[in-house]
Amino acid sequence: MVKYTPMMEQYLKIKADQKDAFLFFRLGDFYEMFYDDAIQAARELEITLTKRDGGQEDSVPMCGVPYHSANNYIKKLVEKGYKIAICEQMEDPKDAKGVVKREVVQLITPGTVMETNMLNERDHNYIASLSHFDDGSYVIVYNDLSIGESNVALISDGWDAVLHELYNQPIKEMVVSPDLPETLQNTLRDKLNITLSFHDDETFQAKYRDLCENLNDKRFVQAFSRLLNYLQNTQKRSLDHLQPANVIDLDYFLSLDMYSKRNLELTETIMKKGKHGSLLWVLDQTVTAMGTRMLKKWIDRPLLKKEEIEERFDIVEGFLHGFMEREELWEALKSVYDLERLAGRVAFGNVNARDLIQLKQSLEQIPELKRILKQFDQPRIQELSRNLTFPEELVNLLDSSLRNDPPVSIREGALIKDGYHEKLDTYREASRNGKQWIAELEQKEKQATNIKSLKIGFNRVFGYYIEVTKANLHLLPEDRYQRKQTLTNAERFITPELKEKEQLILEAEEQSIDLEYHLFLEIREQVKKCIPQIQYLAELVSQIDVLQSFASVSEANQYIRPRFSNERLEIKNGRHPVIEKVMKNDAFVPNDISLDQETNILLITGPNMSGKSTYMRQLALTAIMAQIGCFVPSEKAEMLLFDQIFTRIGAADDLVSGQSTFMVEMLEANHALANATENSLILLDEIGRGTSTYDGMALAQAIVEQIHDHIHAKTIFSTHYHELTALEDSLDRLKNIHVRAEEYDGKVVFLHQVKEGAADQSYGIHVAKLADLPISLIDRASSILEHLEKKDRSTIEDAGQLSFFAEGRPQIKEKKAPAAQSEHKLIKDLKTINLFEMTPMDAMNELYRLQKQAKE
Repeated sequence: MVKYTPMMEQYLKIKADQKDAFLFFRLGDFYEMFYDDAIQAARELEITLTKRDGGQEDSVPMCGVPYHSANNYIKKLVEKGYKIAICEQMEDPKDAKGVVKREVVQLITPGTVMETNMLNERDHNYIASLSHFDDGSYVIVYNDLSIGESNVALISDGWDAVLHELYNQPIKEMVVSPDLPETLQNTLRDKLNITLSFHDDETFQAKYRDLCENLNDKRFVQAFSRLLNYLQNTQKRSLDHLQPANVIDLDYFLSLDMYSKRNLELTETIMKKGKHGSLLWVLDQTVTAMGTRMLKKWIDRPLLKKEEIEERFDIVEGFLHGFMEREELWEALKSVYDLERLAGRVAFGNVNARDLIQLKQSLEQIPELKRILKQFDQPRIQELSRNLTFPEELVNLLDSSLRNDPPVSIREGALIKDGYHEKLDTYREASRNGKQWIAELEQKEKQATNIKSLKIGFNRVFGYYIEVTKANLHLLPEDRYQRKQTLTNAERFITPELKEKEQLILEAEEQSIDLEYHLFLEIREQVKKCIPQIQYLAELVSQIDVLQSFASVSEANQYIRPRFSNERLEIKNGRHPVIEKVMKNDAFVPNDISLDQETNILLITGPNMSGKSTYMRQLALTAIMAQIGCFVPSEKAEMLLFDQIFTRIGAADDLVSGQSTFMVEMLEANHALANATENSLILLDEIGRGTSTYDGMALAQAIVEQIHDHIHAKTIFSTHYHELTALEDSLDRLKNIHVRAEEYDGKVVFLHQVKEGAADQSYGIHVAKLADLPISLIDRASSILEHLEKKDRSTIEDAGQLSFFAEGRPQIKEKKAPAAQSEHKLIKDLKTINLFEMTPMDAMNELYRLQKQAKE
């Protein structure tokens, strides 16, 4: 049997309960790690790996980090998705009998970090839980522990809908049942890049009753209980700042699937994964961190209720017309710190005096905000002013108790103002008098000994001492001075008088620091009682901040207030909000967009690089801006309320899943076709380009017809298949438009103007010239193109191709075999296909089968 040292036995016992976390095991002034934890941590943190005697023949791998700087190392590990169990010494080693008692006091995970330096101040840090029920439904619970916010959503449309919902949120960690199938676990990790944690206790506890007051479904309570139990088990402290969970009715918001959010670059760009170049980048003129977080939430969940959108428009318009007042408002908001996270730190117990001073300074701005808002004529802004209530008692408490420049630590004193507590003032007076006495003693000793360099100093090891250089030692009286310490060039002494005074001073200072600490804890408890009021103010201030941001952006970029219609979408001189900002001095070419009951599909053709994708994206971004309550980039905008937006824009392989560009294209198209309604917006760009010309053309036409005949969603369909423009003759609600380009002196000029009708050519070779392909290659391509264009069309059609020029639906033209030849099996199979009963996905699968058969 392997024998360990008592300390190592204690470590292994605690580590057995923390198998999926690094165990930071407190030994004196260090957190130590052993065995595999040490090996992995040394690699991840780039620190030295050493060894320690653990009672075995071989030494135990070990590494450690200093206690005082542990947060920096914890942050690195958390950012990489790891968990850290903090194991503290629960008794003074001097008083311990045997091994010092140790316990895990907190589990820090990517979704539960509370330290400011580990959080992105302008983004949420969500931990989520996922529960699956027998009826096939899923419940997702979101919680941002740093601010105490919790939200619950019901998903009844299957696993794909779960992924689309989760993708839209900044989730760092997901709590699931250990019974969740491994395939689904892997999908969550791969698609969402999150840390998975396992917890199966869904027992409702009475202490959670108030947090569940808004939950009217047993499934919600059960799912929320799982997350609450996990948080309680890992954090092991008060969670008083948690607010009652809100139910997110997904039918209340415009739905954006994961493809659309990515393709439209709402909060981050596809290439650089950064804010610059996204819609958020354009709209974010917020002043506060909590304002930015609210803006992100609004972009993620645009509204469907017209009345609420109009309320936001009214406030934005009011702010827009009061320029001077808005400038005052902006200045006042600059003095407001992150009320949401300050409240969270108070409840969590890791708030310090500087945090409370920030809280006080923030709350002191409430009267100023009320005053400024009252100056606006808009009734809804006046209402915001009335709803801002000043917590006068709390501000007075913080103002009378805390110094304005306290230290970071709450255990070293210098926190509390003079006059706040009588006993503290007594201790301080004794300490100050004692130090004055020390200064006077130094002067007296200098005169008595005639040693001008004599000084009285202090350190934590020896206390107060009299220091005399060795050159002056002969001047000291022998009867009063007792040698304390010998230095290279000096000697340190004490006197009975100095020792007596030292005891009085140090006792006063020690008692003063201890009392200050307990007084601070009392103040913190008083502040904790005000957390709901602070959170309510934080919500209002965040809304004010976002809406003033909309007004500032609208004024700077000449946005206008849109109007909603039930029948038509009409945008006059619409612009792409991001591209026009990126272009800066270059004039963006605006364009009109019109969709109504008579025309619900626009088929757009034109050269590559001419602006087709821009035209499509700007419609989606304009719709989203309107439905979050922001003005839009156009001269006039009559908008429809869209329930969903689906996009297939840009080519991308899904390498993780092993899917090609074409497969991703088909999956995204299928998702739109399966879920869109007549109130949805569908944007499909160059469908079919990932396969052969005629396969792609067939699929593209079938998709257009499916939308036209069965879904009726408002759609812009971009294509380089000019043959599809003939569909305008057979589909009565489809209209051709094109992006203008002119050829001048052998060069193509992109005008970026969208006009009615079909494009006359693709200008593909001209685009190749712009890409600086070799001249010889360009000349050869031009020659081949000229040859192909001269070919007789009847010969091409005779080769068994699809004809898209006849009225009605496409039919397969078969090539008749010579009498002496037997018909090939592939031709027979092709004849039996019924195109009219196939979905686009069925068509793709059948084409794949036929291609495989042809290669055999």
